[in-house]
Amino acid sequence: MNIVSVVALVGMVVIAVIGVFASRTPAVDLAEWSVAGRRFGAVTMWFLQAGETYTTFTFLGVSGLAFTGGVAATYALPYLPLACLVWYFVGPRLWRLGRRHNYLTQADFYEERYRSRALGVLVAVTSVIFMLPYLQLQITGLGLIIGLITHDSGSGTWAMIVGTVLTAAFVLWAGLRGTAATSYLKDALMLAAVAIVAVAVPLHFTGGIGRAFHEVARLHPAALTLHAGPNDQVWWLTSMLTSFIGLAFFTVPTLWPTLLSARGVRSLRRNWMMLPLYQIALVLPISIGFVAILALPKGASANGALLTLAREALPAWLLGLIAVAGAAAAMVPASVMVLAMSSMVVRNVIRVGSPRTQLLANHSVVVLILAVALVLELARPNALANLLLLTFSGLIQFTPGLVAGLPERPVLGRSAVICGIVIGEVVTVGATFWTFFPADVNAGIPALGVNIVVAVLVEAAVRMSGRARSSAPDDELEVSPVA
Repeated sequence: MNIVSVVALVGMVVIAVIGVFASRTPAVDLAEWSVAGRRFGAVTMWFLQAGETYTTFTFLGVSGLAFTGGVAATYALPYLPLACLVWYFVGPRLWRLGRRHNYLTQADFYEERYRSRALGVLVAVTSVIFMLPYLQLQITGLGLIIGLITHDSGSGTWAMIVGTVLTAAFVLWAGLRGTAATSYLKDALMLAAVAIVAVAVPLHFTGGIGRAFHEVARLHPAALTLHAGPNDQVWWLTSMLTSFIGLAFFTVPTLWPTLLSARGVRSLRRNWMMLPLYQIALVLPISIGFVAILALPKGASANGALLTLAREALPAWLLGLIAVAGAAAAMVPASVMVLAMSSMVVRNVIRVGSPRTQLLANHSVVVLILAVALVLELARPNALANLLLLTFSGLIQFTPGLVAGLPERPVLGRSAVICGIVIGEVVTVGATFWTFFPADVNAGIPALGVNIVVAVLVEAAVRMSGRARSSAPDDELEVSPVA
């Protein structure tokens, strides 16, 4: 075992230990475990929210997309700042509703606002299904990081297994508190690692980042424009819109534990004002992708572009730091994901009885979900950027129900929201696997359009039916006795 493997393994264990010791005793109920008793202040909220933003996609996927699609990777830059604008106004309303009605999960909002257990189950099950690719993405990245840095794909497989087990350990013990504690270390490591790579790699291969872009402009000018192909202007716009809508309207279940754990609205709004600054750091891995255009052969692995270059440009001990940062970028977001998913399964689908039984069931579901994601990754890996976009395409179908549920009296009924979600998800899955729409259109956007149309039509039909019944003569409303 080389020095990089040792440093990476030790770093992963340290991450898990910090998560476990975030709480001296295990959480005693689902509220403490999933939303930390709703007591997080501004500083903790900052690192927790930023930790959700910087995932394996940030570390590997966006540089790989720049390598294959050039400036198409910039779709990842604007959607978070735009989402923060919406959060500033929508988030406090959701937080107050959560306090008033004791929300613990995303599905709680839909179930309470529309007085429908069926809708709560639908949202919970659909969320888990579409979050699995996102969770798989984190495990994919963990294996890529260790495998590429150590020159051994077998070590990548073991890293995925070990990282998944360690993530389960601190999630089961400390819940959201464990995730918040590890977010401090994860953000510091990741920002340092990306900054080091962004300086060292261009210097090693091209003599500096300015020279790298000059060479790209001279040798590969198409990489600096959105041109015809799989990542054209339509792909850029629809992918950015899908990601923006998914974040802005809290359709991603991992946003809810963070939101509901806040001590007050002031902490949330302060973070949402500052969080867009984090997005500036995305420019660094995108820049590495442009260096890869010059330094790597055309058929090289896109997902491994950043790490392949770092391996050639950095000494072994620094590579170990990069590996630990990448592992943190996978393990910490994965912990929030599995926490949000398992909480919905237990609270909104299984609906077990006592607080103790609820927590035990939750722990079992955590292990099951992580195991399923690990098996899916080992059996059917996929491209990182595609996995992320598939998740968002499915989850944005919750948007009409959330927006309609914000007023004191929802403007849509449960039937309209349920029908819209079901049809929207059917269209999303169909367009993803059978290509109903042009290949460069993100399936989530037209599916959301169909979703809205169906919801409006169903709501109109329900209201017309209600008016017809209320205006009918009394004798027409009477039910004939059974003979």
